[in-house]
Amino acid sequence: MMRLRSFHSLTFISLALLLAAGLLFGGCKKEEKSDAATPQLPVTTTGDMADFTVDKPELYPLVVAEPYTARAELNVTGTVNPDIAREIPVISLASGRVVDIKARLDDYVKKGQLLLKVQSPDSTAAFDTYKKAVNDERMNNLQYIRSQELYAHGAISQTVLEQAEDAEKDALADLKAAEETLETIGVDKDHPSPVVPVYAPISGVIVQQNVTQAAAAGVTFSGSATAFTIADLSSVWVICDVFENDIPKIALGQEAKIKLNAYPDKVFIGHISDIGPVLDPAIRTAKVRLEVSNPGMFKVGMFVTATLESRQEQHFAQVPAAAVLHLHDRDWVFEPAPGNKFRRVVVKTGEIANGKQTILSGIQSGQQVVSNVLQLETTLENQ
Repeated sequence: MMRLRSFHSLTFISLALLLAAGLLFGGCKKEEKSDAATPQLPVTTTGDMADFTVDKPELYPLVVAEPYTARAELNVTGTVNPDIAREIPVISLASGRVVDIKARLDDYVKKGQLLLKVQSPDSTAAFDTYKKAVNDERMNNLQYIRSQELYAHGAISQTVLEQAEDAEKDALADLKAAEETLETIGVDKDHPSPVVPVYAPISGVIVQQNVTQAAAAGVTFSGSATAFTIADLSSVWVICDVFENDIPKIALGQEAKIKLNAYPDKVFIGHISDIGPVLDPAIRTAKVRLEVSNPGMFKVGMFVTATLESRQEQHFAQVPAAAVLHLHDRDWVFEPAPGNKFRRVVVKTGEIANGKQTILSGIQSGQQVVSNVLQLETTLENQ
């Protein structure tokens, strides 16, 4: 029995010597390799991957998180809408049948461009009224001139002259009204036609079309008074939903940074022009309107993300950008812990400016963190 124990003891000692020799040999090889690359210090985790024990913590310099005061950013989503003040209906004041359509939905049209033609009995009736007004005015004018001559020779009284003058003025008024009616419905008095042209009142995009070929236009024949709707999209509205608790953080005229989902790399600047007075009772949000110039990329109905700067100042921490580890879609910093340990802390980061990263949450100013996490990052990736 004693011999067996001695044998086991000798075997254990031999294995220990071999293991020590292997470690020594490995250490030598590791030292030879150190000329080419920086050695990775041994790191021991505590099981939850939050704490790391290192042999030489002094090799990881620390830095104190600085206080940083800024206005918090409020991110909201919304959609692109036409500016109502820049939406103009195209109205056919002459009722009748559409005989020709020169534009379609989504077309860009210029002011004064022919959009459609309407065959209308209103044109014939208006021109008939105009011709009668012309004849009546001519006859009343002759009678007034004749009355002036008779009055000058004492053949008629002043009352008769004044009646002739009044009749002439009435005839001129009727003629003026008839001319304006022709102009309003789009009939040229010098070249009358039963077909009335309808022109674009502004330049813009046709966002709504209510007529088709051979359809009724106007209101007399139960047609649509608004044939088209044209929107000037050089400036658009972005309508966003802002939660009730965030409303005190914004104000009219405040600047907003806008990003289109279709063009995520481009930032557009808009301003708050209205904060809705009514909340959606289901989701407790208010409609906030942003006005933004459209360089041609904004299309009605597009989804956008807007960043608003809060009016309320908040206090954050700020560390060197190299102190933040970006791993697995999350951000981390390492703070010292007792016993040669570093603790990995999840943080929410903000903007980077002048090589410093704003920490929105996770740590506070005055706390110490590792100033450069490059070595720890490499170690974590190897685990």
